[in-house]
Amino acid sequence: MKIISQLLCLLVVSVTAISNAAPAKPNIIVLLIDDMGYECLGTDGCTSYKTPTIDKLAATGVRFDYCYAQPVCTPTRVQIMTGIYNVRNYIDFGAMDPKCVTFANILKQAGYATCIAGKWQLGEDLALPKHFGFDENCLWHHTRKGSRYMDPELDINGVAKNFTNKEYGPDIVSDYALDFIQRKKDQPFFLYYTMMLVHAPFDATPDSKDYGRKQPKGKKATAPDRPDGTSQHFTDMVAYTDKLTGKLIAKLDQLGIRENTLLIILGDNGTQRGTVTYMGARKFIGGKGLPTDAGMHVPLVVSWPAKAAVGKVSRDLVDSTDFLPTVCEAAGVPVPAELKIDGRSFLPQVRGEKGSPRDWYYSWYGAQKEKGITAEFAATRDFKLSRDGEFFDLRKDIEEKNPLPVKSLTGEATAAAKLLQGVLHQYKNARPAALAMPFVGHKAKGKGAHNVDDANKVDDNSL
Repeated sequence: MKIISQLLCLLVVSVTAISNAAPAKPNIIVLLIDDMGYECLGTDGCTSYKTPTIDKLAATGVRFDYCYAQPVCTPTRVQIMTGIYNVRNYIDFGAMDPKCVTFANILKQAGYATCIAGKWQLGEDLALPKHFGFDENCLWHHTRKGSRYMDPELDINGVAKNFTNKEYGPDIVSDYALDFIQRKKDQPFFLYYTMMLVHAPFDATPDSKDYGRKQPKGKKATAPDRPDGTSQHFTDMVAYTDKLTGKLIAKLDQLGIRENTLLIILGDNGTQRGTVTYMGARKFIGGKGLPTDAGMHVPLVVSWPAKAAVGKVSRDLVDSTDFLPTVCEAAGVPVPAELKIDGRSFLPQVRGEKGSPRDWYYSWYGAQKEKGITAEFAATRDFKLSRDGEFFDLRKDIEEKNPLPVKSLTGEATAAAKLLQGVLHQYKNARPAALAMPFVGHKAKGKGAHNVDDANKVDDNSL
């Protein structure tokens, strides 16, 4: 009996040692900011707004200078969640094909507690969040499209809830997200925090002097009201985004789990069309809805104290299909091969390694299925080639005003055109026949022709 007892003790000690040696799965948080373009963060050169919390995360973690999303909300969200370009699975604005497999489905299957808190805009069926892998949810733009800011209309785990005492929607969602973290702190969790800020209308936050007051009749939801042409309310909204990010960090610190929490912060598309922001002397105009740098270039900051490089700035390209493989690699979970995703993990770069950075990113942008494709192109950091043959040197023409004839190109532009033509050829027949849409182009004119503003307007009408 004594020998058996000793053997059992040795077995317990061995199992404990193995358990202690095995690294704990990291907690993972993807914080998606609504309508925040690259120009809005101090760490990226913004001088109009203050973002000290996110700037500090960038200074102590990793900042990516070349991250590209889709021009409006739903298309980006579908790419982020599935790792697949819209050409292969996008069905319509405000919806996601129920056949899609998301990063939450994969992580939940691997034992993660999962939650989505914030903006949904992926279909009205109450069963969809669970279907797409989320155990819990606190959502705006699920079954209803009322206010997202003061006195919001939310759906919380399938129950419609209206707030009428001047509560602030982003605060309610933040509180829910932090409560989820508190409850799940002793197991690996995945939080997809789809913040409702900083989308129009540019309205007062609880930190604004005029919070709770009615806006003057006739005032535009995005009207500038400062001498330099910027908006005070938008300035307040960016500051409040940073404040809520600070609350998230404080909760992780309080619980002692920040060290092993991977936090990824990015925008879902460019800033609201026409929004004025300064980057030093440069006056930047928001271009949401446009298939250009102003509509698709978004900030990306990654913090993971236990694993991330410190103070690294990466020039590697990242696009919105890359987030699913990145979070799966961080969790140690293989991506099912049958999904045939388009994204590639940028986790090695987060750790300070070379990784396998992409040479190009691709965009197929269709606003609504009944109207057609408005833009399809492939691009590097410096060059862009569209399906209809327009080639741009982005180093000299970031606003894409002067297309260059491909036959006239020389040197590295010629090599880039060849590379990008190969990418376009790769995706030429990628659209499933059942989802086929006509290509009309963003410059189409005439009765019934598609306009690139359509999806932007649809999104803005859901305020």
